[in-house]
Amino acid sequence: MNDQERYDNGMQVRRGVLGDAHVDRTLTRRNDFNEDFQDFITRFAWGDIWTRPGLTRHMRSMITLSLLIALNRGDEFRMHVRAAFNNGVTREEMKELFMHAALYAGLPAANQAIHDAEKVFAEMEAAEPGSTTRVPDVGDDKTA
Repeated sequence: MNDQERYDNGMQVRRGVLGDAHVDRTLTRRNDFNEDFQDFITRFAWGDIWTRPGLTRHMRSMITLSLLIALNRGDEFRMHVRAAFNNGVTREEMKELFMHAALYAGLPAANQAIHDAEKVFAEMEAAEPGSTTRVPDVGDDKTA
């Protein structure tokens, strides 16, 4: 696979997971300073890792949320809470993930994740009343 194919595959997955609106906003903020980084994210994170066989997008979302809880990466975590719904992750699964993370990543990290997730849920419900399973847009997070 060449770099252009990797980029194209990565962009397709990135849009599927994060949503067109988020990716479009990210692309409109491209400039000489961040363009190489955006290409890197698209080709390697989304085009190499998220497209690998062996794990479903659902499982990748669960793993990503777990790691972001452990690393205390709030902005990225909130973005991936939204994205996880696009991959079929439910609130109940997130709740269990947070309980499990409390054992291995620590109570403060899991507690913060629960509060952050509740904020995301509230934003999602305000944007699309009655929807708790699919996110129309990832929002204005600054990452990925």
